[in-house]
Amino acid sequence: MKKITLLVFLILCLSSLNAFAKTELTYASFFPPTHGQSQLAESWCAEVEKRTNGEVVVKFYPAAALVKAPQTYDGVVSGIADIGMTVLAYTGGRFPVSAAIDLPIGYKSGVQATKVANAVLEKFQPKEFDDTKIMFLHAHGPGLLNLTSKKVATLEDMKGLKIRTTGASGAVISALGGSPVGKAMNEAYELLQKGVVDGSLHPLEANKGWKLGEVVKYVTENYSTAYTTAFAVMMNKGKWNALSPDIQKTIQAINAEWALKHGESWDQIDKDGIAFLKEKGGEMITQSPEESAKWQKAITPVFDEYIKTVSGKGIDGKAVVDFIKANL
Repeated sequence: MKKITLLVFLILCLSSLNAFAKTELTYASFFPPTHGQSQLAESWCAEVEKRTNGEVVVKFYPAAALVKAPQTYDGVVSGIADIGMTVLAYTGGRFPVSAAIDLPIGYKSGVQATKVANAVLEKFQPKEFDDTKIMFLHAHGPGLLNLTSKKVATLEDMKGLKIRTTGASGAVISALGGSPVGKAMNEAYELLQKGVVDGSLHPLEANKGWKLGEVVKYVTENYSTAYTTAFAVMMNKGKWNALSPDIQKTIQAINAEWALKHGESWDQIDKDGIAFLKEKGGEMITQSPEESAKWQKAITPVFDEYIKTVSGKGIDGKAVVDFIKANL
């Protein structure tokens, strides 16, 4: 009887130890829960739990419930969140190498932009990320000009327009003759609805994902100057280092798969954004090849300014830009 009691006791102890051995992490994102990128992030959490056989459990917090978008990176560094997804451009100047990804290279798709972003990460291994463990980068499809009441087809049409932007895209609007208004995406709807701005520079997906198609009436297809925005998924370095090598290897394999999934998702939700816009009565404005060439020439100073700015930080900006152009 005593042997049986001892055996039961040992089993209970082992069960308790296994329960305590489980690693529980938090994942913060600013995307609303219904957004495709939130759904992918949540599926990443589920995949980590599945492939680690429940040894790592990640709870997802969308809609900036855990930490605000501009503070996400610092929130991960300090441990407010164990994992975070944010827009690098929300903290302008802090990530100088990665900022080149956001330049108006003329991106054609989210898959393309995501591959470029991770190629930059692998090639240059920016020291700007040294205080976290970067899981992966991803980037949206072509960022285009979205207007509430005025059709814009030529550079002359841009004069005097106030356009909501984020990060490096503000320089694009200035080069095109408009006035940039730097605000986060979650403020865009109200700014457009109230007429505080005349338009917004954003990817087509936002017209559905953020419901901007309800207030956007025209989209200029300025693909020759299309920018992207780099998103980073990062993990607290201490929490990462506490994981076993096997679990780290498992998560890194998931990261490689999910980076591509995010890129593919951006392209799908771009299509959804166009459909939503048109459903609401919106119109796509096509540019002529001649006009596209004018826009492309007008943004030349954006690249020159980037190279000049980062050179003061000891970074060969031209090498980064040339690398991106060669890998499109």
